[in-house]
Amino acid sequence: MQNLVLDEDIRPLSEFRSKCTAFLKQVHDTKRPMVITQRGRSAAVLLDVGEYQAMVERLELLEDIQRAETELEQGLGVDHAKAKARVLEGLRK
Repeated sequence: MQNLVLDEDIRPLSEFRSKCTAFLKQVHDTKRPMVITQRGRSAAVLLDVGEYQAMVERLELLEDIQRAETELEQGLGVDHAKAKARVLEGLRK
């Protein structure tokens, strides 16, 4: 995901309402998120669908890594030799 360009990617809700189609096109074309403000405070973030999906996939991968690290710390992991033996055994069947 691209970083915000502050003077282009932070817009008030009133402007978003009147230029919704143009803002959707901007988010799609630039792949940058857009922050929508309400009464001068951030209220929502508009993301391109592809960028959102990529972000969700990265988050899921990080959660999987964290879960695996926790399991290893708790002694629930399998050492390399045992894992290799299991894989080879599965291939033989």
